[in-house]
Amino acid sequence: MRALPVARRSAAPDLARGAALLLIAVANAHTFVHDRGIGVRGYPQDLSGADAAVAAVQLMLVDGRAYPLFGVLFGYGIAVLARRRTGPGQVAGEAVVALARRRGAALFGIGAVHAILLWSGDIVAAYGLLAMLLAGLLVRGSTAALAGTAAGTIAVSCLLYLPVATTSVDVASGTPSTVTDSATAALTARFGEWLFGFLPINALALAGAVAVGVLLARAGWLDDPVRYRGQLARTAAAGIAAGILGGIPLALVAAGIWVPGTAAGLIAGPVQALSGYAAGIGYAAAAGLVAARWAGRGGPGPVGAALLATGQRSLSAYLAQSIAFVALFPAWTLGLGSGLPVWAATLCGIGVWVVTVLVAAASDRAGLRGPAETALRALTYGRTARRAP
Repeated sequence: MRALPVARRSAAPDLARGAALLLIAVANAHTFVHDRGIGVRGYPQDLSGADAAVAAVQLMLVDGRAYPLFGVLFGYGIAVLARRRTGPGQVAGEAVVALARRRGAALFGIGAVHAILLWSGDIVAAYGLLAMLLAGLLVRGSTAALAGTAAGTIAVSCLLYLPVATTSVDVASGTPSTVTDSATAALTARFGEWLFGFLPINALALAGAVAVGVLLARAGWLDDPVRYRGQLARTAAAGIAAGILGGIPLALVAAGIWVPGTAAGLIAGPVQALSGYAAGIGYAAAAGLVAARWAGRGGPGPVGAALLATGQRSLSAYLAQSIAFVALFPAWTLGLGSGLPVWAATLCGIGVWVVTVLVAAASDRAGLRGPAETALRALTYGRTARRAP
């Protein structure tokens, strides 16, 4: 099975993936900071000055907003995969469901290796787990079933955020794998952190966003953004505004401006989580608006083309971020995360993302696919996988 030629790919999802990787890099970088007490959402305690300002902005625009966006895009991708193999007006057969499961198994394997060797907060394995467990629903589930799944899993996930605003830990780090100076001990710790912590939590948190992504693909908004410009504009405005407003309470807590009471604190966490889903959908819609503008101008400029190239190699770029962060921050490598200011960690995240964009753009000019994407196709299709021209 050949990969979809680049000329036939919808620009909006690839643009959203390329830009979302910036949010992922910024959101993940501060989690490698250690030797400081851990406060709200993994940010250090007692923030002030530039650190407080950066944390507040990230809690409104980035934290808890990047993963829902990627979840929406993953669901969109599963729907497109099914649509390409199903005739117009036909219901996808078992072969398509099996293909989605194989792709999920391949992603789970790649994510597991990533989590154990590099970073326990991996989300790739969570996507793979969802694809394996929910392949039938995602490929041929009814609109009602998908909407119900989205609403139910998002509601349960938000409940997990109840204690977030009132929880802090006066320890060196929330992840032992980052603090230990032993590579072997770090590997063992990562396995436990991932399997019993991040994997089930991430899968639950992403399930609703993935279902929304399937619904968005079926609506066709990102495939024909010019036609649906009005819907995209309203969704982008409402979603991003909700993300900013919903993130304000935790932003104030992290910056040390507000100390909530028990009741207010229990509400602030779920509000931040729920608004994150809205923001993720809003960001995807915003990418559609940019793609619609490109269509009117005859295509993207150099920056847009570089973002598209990054989005087409998003798995490779995501894994490359972890390689860079692990080389720099944990105690068992260079240890630069010890006592690192949040603003400095954020700048490192931005810098790593810029490098991945430049590499992706160069790979695109050379006609090279991402190495992780090549591996994923080989694992999904076996020896029948053929490289796209």
